[in-house]
Amino acid sequence: MSMEIAIHRSLEHRHVVGFRGFFEDSNFVFVVLELCRRRSLLELHKRRKALTEPEARYYLRQIILGCQYLHTNRVIHRDLKLGNLFLNDDMEVKIGDFGLATKVEYDGERKKTLCGTPNYIAPEVLGKKGHSFEVDVWSIGCIMYTLLVGKPPFETSCLKATYIRIKNNDYSIPTHINPIAASLIQKMLRSDPAARPTIDELLSDEFFTTGYIPSRLPTTCLTVPPRFSVAPNGVEASGRTPLSVVNRGPESPALDKVPEKEEEVAICNPSEPVDYHLADLLQQLTLVNASKPSERVPVRQEEAEDPACIPIFWVSKWVDYSDKYGLGYQLCDNSVGVLFNDSTRLIMYNDGDKLQYIKENGSESYFNVRSYPDAFNKKVTLLEYFRNYMNKHLLKAGADINPREGDELARLPYLLTWFRTRSAIILHLSNGTVQINFFQDHTKVILCPFMAAITYINEKREFCTYKLALLEEFGCCTELASRLRYARTMVEKLLSYKSDAACVKPSG
Repeated sequence: MSMEIAIHRSLEHRHVVGFRGFFEDSNFVFVVLELCRRRSLLELHKRRKALTEPEARYYLRQIILGCQYLHTNRVIHRDLKLGNLFLNDDMEVKIGDFGLATKVEYDGERKKTLCGTPNYIAPEVLGKKGHSFEVDVWSIGCIMYTLLVGKPPFETSCLKATYIRIKNNDYSIPTHINPIAASLIQKMLRSDPAARPTIDELLSDEFFTTGYIPSRLPTTCLTVPPRFSVAPNGVEASGRTPLSVVNRGPESPALDKVPEKEEEVAICNPSEPVDYHLADLLQQLTLVNASKPSERVPVRQEEAEDPACIPIFWVSKWVDYSDKYGLGYQLCDNSVGVLFNDSTRLIMYNDGDKLQYIKENGSESYFNVRSYPDAFNKKVTLLEYFRNYMNKHLLKAGADINPREGDELARLPYLLTWFRTRSAIILHLSNGTVQINFFQDHTKVILCPFMAAITYINEKREFCTYKLALLEEFGCCTELASRLRYARTMVEKLLSYKSDAACVKPSG
């Protein structure tokens, strides 16, 4: 611990987590560090899997700049991985966790300690032949592969097998990866550390010099891809992939039946293809409910809290006018949207200017309130009506947790589908989030299949996020347990409706 503190406190760089001080008592040492509110690239990876190339360049450039600073100061990090690369409010990378870091005392010194994280550990570390700065370059190669492909290059279900693959340099790059990107990955993942590029050579590689690197990224990137194909007039260029397709993945169970119980009173927009992560969410909820979490003795619900899993977006307000026009809603960043009865959607960003229009087939267009086609007049007027109504008459759910304002690259999740029961409204967003707002006590649950987590907003409007697997282990109160059971039933219903069914309305 003393080595970690000594190294970290000596560092000061834009892309290194700031060291603020430390103190200790008889049992613990407490280290005070810069707050990185957007968590780490690990949470981003869990939500997004593979990233776009410009995003990968953006993050990798900052990682390399931070690592250049470390190497200039003769520090080897030795544990570069997604979980140690943190993000601040401005979506800037900060290298942290210097628990395995070491300082090179003289030129040519080779360290012999076996340390690192299995998926990112260099072969010379495993071989105990001595290692130096090159191990960080290897780790960056693994990080680049993970960002672009969606999983680490040597990952297996068995630690021993992973180490064998690393020693044998046994990995493959999918054919859809840009050859220029693949070439840089191969250079960094050479078995011979002397054959790898140095940290100072990386940014001069063709991957960085010929490809677009955004100067900043919006927080929307934490859950959905950004949009890079914006023409000078602000209109989205054609030929891009709809968000529903980006998120869809393999085909999933179709919605194949209409509710029969009296409780179901409306299902809207089932024509959108179902996000396959609903099946993952159903499995997660089935497991936690099977554990009967409210019967744990004692219940230690607070042990299941995990702030790293806090949702990025949720519905903070909504108004149902589907008998005439559709359902209006506000996201937690103050953007507003309408899912119209014709299955189109219109979103106004939180700046009150940018507009995003999604057709029935999922194709997207971008305009602004100062310039849009005449065909959108009625829908823009209705959106503004919904927006004004919600601002004047409705309270905001989770008002104290807001993303920063978006920018020209922002792309928002939209309301994919929704339905109402006697007890609640169920809202399914295009980023996989399922939200349930209960009518009687105004409590809410927000479910994220990527993070396998549930956020509960109780009657006092208190906001807590829990890992579902930890609720299995530590249990929860009866109130949350009953909502977990209800949530499982509702997710099952989302999966049960036929994707090409018409909007089902109450019979009376």
